[in-house]
Formats: sequence, structure tokens, C-alpha cells
Amino acid sequence: MESYLFPFDSLICMLLGISFTVWFTLLLVFIIVPAIFGVSFGIRRLYMKSLIKLFEVSELMLSFVNHFDKIIEKNWFKLMSLEQEIQEMRRGSAEPEFDMSDIFYFCRRGVESIVDDEVTKRFTAEELESWNLLTRSNYNFHHISTRLTALWGMGVLIRYGFLLPLRVTLAFTGVGLLVVLTSIVGLFPNGRMKNYLSDKVHLMCYRICIRALTAIITYHDSENKPKNGGICVANHTSPIDVIILASDGCYAMVGQVHGGLMGVIQRAMVKACPHIWFERSEVKDRHLVAKRLSDHVADESKLPILIFPEGTCINNTSVMMFKKGSFEIGCTVYPVAIKYDPRFGDAFWNSSKFGMVNYLLHMMSSWAIVCSVWYLPPMSRMEGEDAVQFANRVKAAIARKGGLADLLWDGGLKRGKVKEVFKEEQQKLYSKVLVGSSEDRSRS
Repeated sequence: MESYLFPFDSLICMLLGISFTVWFTLLLVFIIVPAIFGVSFGIRRLYMKSLIKLFEVSELMLSFVNHFDKIIEKNWFKLMSLEQEIQEMRRGSAEPEFDMSDIFYFCRRGVESIVDDEVTKRFTAEELESWNLLTRSNYNFHHISTRLTALWGMGVLIRYGFLLPLRVTLAFTGVGLLVVLTSIVGLFPNGRMKNYLSDKVHLMCYRICIRALTAIITYHDSENKPKNGGICVANHTSPIDVIILASDGCYAMVGQVHGGLMGVIQRAMVKACPHIWFERSEVKDRHLVAKRLSDHVADESKLPILIFPEGTCINNTSVMMFKKGSFEIGCTVYPVAIKYDPRFGDAFWNSSKFGMVNYLLHMMSSWAIVCSVWYLPPMSRMEGEDAVQFANRVKAAIARKGGLADLLWDGGLKRGKVKEVFKEEQQKLYSKVLVGSSEDRSRS
């Protein structure tokens, strides 16, 4: 019996060996080697154009379906200031100071905030104008028609049967090479050779990881790329923002020390390049953080620091309040705007809903990650400008360039309550209305 099974086992082993050889050869020729030299065959661009055609076909199918939900048009109140609205409601009132009608302003604004909360909706997936054949976008869409369901089913087979295994292989290859090669580079003495090898290793590994997401990135205004001795600040949508930027230039990363696989990667990276890792107990020490950042940027031989001042991920529709810490150092700031195209896959990480593994699975099973990156001209703190004003100016420039909404709210509201300072601002505005009314009455 064993003699009959032996040829069959040998055939299986031979087929597996051939499959592995072909797979590795394709991986080496079309992905790893181009990543080393920073070139592309244009396959991902062609793939993106094919997807756009596919989405147009699916949208055409949807246009012939009669049982869509009706679009509800919303008529919004004309935006007016607090003082203008209260004066409008007080029209005809004899009481110049506090009036009972003032309560209605705050009640209406409270209801509006609940109905159209401009903060909470920044932490949910961005709405799409048309379906992109992913059930995570709209679970009910693939049941609308038989043809559309067949199209969706083919997409599932392609994404999970071919793209996902390829991307997982590339991800392990990129991370594995990053750990091994940075550890080897760390053995070299400090100097130009070590810095050169470190830059090449980081760029190669990040580019492999970019291919693991089938990321198609368009970089604009590369002449404004961050330089040594400065800080690069960008809006934050996803953990892959780091890979998006680091595949086009080298940066010193800032973050908290982690354990597990992330800890292994951090310890390997810091051997080759002076990244800035903080212990959990050091993160809240603002003076210590500021000193280490200042010491780093003071040495112009060191790479620019990459920081995301929002401190949390926002859903690719807006830029929220920048923490002032990185703007207090007094060095040149290089703003960068990142904008993802949600048609191909939602890059936003809702950390309160998905863990890192689940999020990465979503990324690797999406069609692709398509985004644009704009390097803005360097900015410096102006005379008489404090850190908060400087941060807001940089934030406004990033929002304007990326076509994002510029919001003053703190991204920390995702997990916390509204700060008392925001409540006090509204109280001060109302008190000015009352004081102004009293002053007008005394003059008359």
C-alpha cells in the first residue's frame, strides 16, 4: 500500500515546490527588486483604472434599480452668531437684559448638535456616493440585483482568494526584512555609511509594505519635502500614514515603547536610526518629551521627526485640533496633507471598534489604498505668535490643501467629555451679550 502512495506523495511535493518557486520568483522580480530601486512597472495604476471602470459598471446597474431609499434633503438654519440670533429672538421684547426667550437659542443649538454632531461623525466611516462592492460599505447593496450580486461575488473571490494571500506574504516579507536588516545595519559604527544603509533599508522595506496594501500614492510638490533639523506634521487618518510618508522619505519616528511584535520592530529600528521611543511613564512628562525632541532637531545630521499632532485618527473628512507640544520647540515645521480616496477602501482606523489585527485584515482585503500627499512649504513661528496660534495656522494650511474641514474640536473627544474651557467660552459669549445690552441701555 505504501508503494502506491509514495509516487503520489512525491508528485504533491514536486507541485508544491514548483508553486513556491514560481510564487517567490514573481515576488522577487515584480515587487522586491522594484522596491529596492524605487521603480514601478505601472501595474498598480492599471489596476486602479480597471477598478474605476468596474465601479462605473456597478453604479450603472444601481441606477436601474427602482427601490432605493429616498434622499432626504435637509434645510439648515442660516448660520448666525450667538449675539445676532439672540437679538433676533428678542425683537419686540422690552427687557434688555436676560430674557426667557434666550433659553430657546441654547435648546435649539443643543438639538442641532445632537442631530448633526460635527465631532462624533468624524469617528465613523466616510460616506460614499456610490457603492464600491464591499459589504463593509453597505451590507444591503449586494442583494439588490442578481447581476450586481454576481459581480460582488467575483470581487470576494479575487480579494480573498488572490489579493489577501499575496498581501499577507508581502507584509511578512517587508516586516521581516525590516527587523533583520536594521539589526545588521545597527552593528556598523556611527557614520555616513551607516546612515546611508539605514535610509536604503527603511525605504526598501516600507515600499514592500506599501505594495502589501496595493497602495497607489501620488506625491505632490516634492521640492517641499521635510529636511533634517525640522519636524514634519501631518493630518492623521490611519496607522498606515507612517508607511505612506516613509516610503517617499526617511523620518525619525516618535512613539511609546510597546511589547510583543511591535516591540521587536522598535528595538530593531532604533539600532539603525535614532528614533525617539518613550516609556509609558515618560509620555505624560511634557518637559521630558519637549527636551528630547529639541535635542533631536538641534542636530541637523538627524532625520526630521514625523508627528501627527491630532493624537488620534480622524475619518479622512476633516482636521481636528493640533496639540501644541510640537509647535513649542521653535524649529521649522514641514506640513503635509494626506487625503485618501474612499472608493477603493476605507483607510480610517476606528480604534474603539476594531483592533489592529482586524483593521489590517480590512486593509488587506480591500480593493486598494489610493491617496494623495501634498508637501507644503516649510512654516516657522512668527513674531508675537504663541504655540496654539502657530498650530492653528499650520492646521488650516493642511486642511485647505487636502480639501478637509478645519475643525477646532479636540480629537480626544472621541473617548472623553467636552472640556470645561469650551463650555466657558459659550458662557463668556452670552455674558458679553448681556453686558453689551446693559451698556447700551445706560448710554440711552
